[in-house]
Amino acid sequence: MSRALIIVDYQNDFAAPDGALSVAGGEAIAAHLNELAASGEFALVVATRDRHPPDHGSFVTADSAGPWPVHCVAGTPGAELHPALEREHVDIVLDKGTDPSTEGYSAFDGTGLGELLRERGVDDLLITGLATDYCVKHTALDGRTEGFAVIVDLDGIRAVDLRVGDADRALDELRAAGVRVN
Repeated sequence: MSRALIIVDYQNDFAAPDGALSVAGGEAIAAHLNELAASGEFALVVATRDRHPPDHGSFVTADSAGPWPVHCVAGTPGAELHPALEREHVDIVLDKGTDPSTEGYSAFDGTGLGELLRERGVDDLLITGLATDYCVKHTALDGRTEGFAVIVDLDGIRAVDLRVGDADRALDELRAAGVRVN
């Protein structure tokens, strides 16, 4: 059995305290992510990035009533991987959220990730990153739908928790879908 580590959206706009959509405690997981990526236990380490066009439909702007502030716009520093993530242990950086008409929460949404993992013989995923209640959750659920065994690592995630309890509800939804949460 071959395992892959998926590091979801560990980017400046999410992980940095001054990011456009900063996730509380985001910077605190960097050492854990690096330790996992360097461990040698994964056949593949994938880091995903939101790479939104400036007119992405999820943005709150004068022209759009999306749910989120402008964040992770392609070509901006906020869209880059956070510098605390040691890139030398990342095999592939995968961009998602590039279609302005979709949320792009899942790393599987229009990216070819499922095919890539199958080509590499991967059947087991460890998912980490930001944020538990959105992109991590959707990536884990889609991983299960794609037929992979999925574990979400509690030490390697943090939540937006827009509404109190969102993180707990997301973890309950993952467990109900057959995702192991450790």
